[in-house]
Amino acid sequence: MEGFEEPGFGGSGDLMFDIVPIFIGAVFVIVISVFVIVIVKGISQWNSNNKQPVLNVAAKMVTKRSKVSGGSNDTSASTWYYVTFEVESGDRMEFHVKSEEYGTLVEGDRGTLTFQGTRYLGFERNRQSQSL
Repeated sequence: MEGFEEPGFGGSGDLMFDIVPIFIGAVFVIVISVFVIVIVKGISQWNSNNKQPVLNVAAKMVTKRSKVSGGSNDTSASTWYYVTFEVESGDRMEFHVKSEEYGTLVEGDRGTLTFQGTRYLGFERNRQSQSL
């Protein structure tokens, strides 16, 4: 019986063995692409911040928030801290801050905000707002 091929055993009709390598290759390319995009975006933001002047402006700390990710079952959780400042013009800016800084800031504090682009550098409270 020439030309007889049993279905599913090495014949050209076995679509599964044709699609799987293509699918695995596509997933690999997507994962690597996402990593490259994230790295390029981070370097670009870092470079952009370095080109900006360091500014010291009068500001009021208006709110703070935290974001927790992970922590289900056996994984450890990560917490990110954010603080929003309002400058004299009424514009608001949110910055990522370290946990130590987050704990010391109180809503309503007034002082001098120091930043460079999107990079938070510090907040020095006015002496009169510290004594209240």
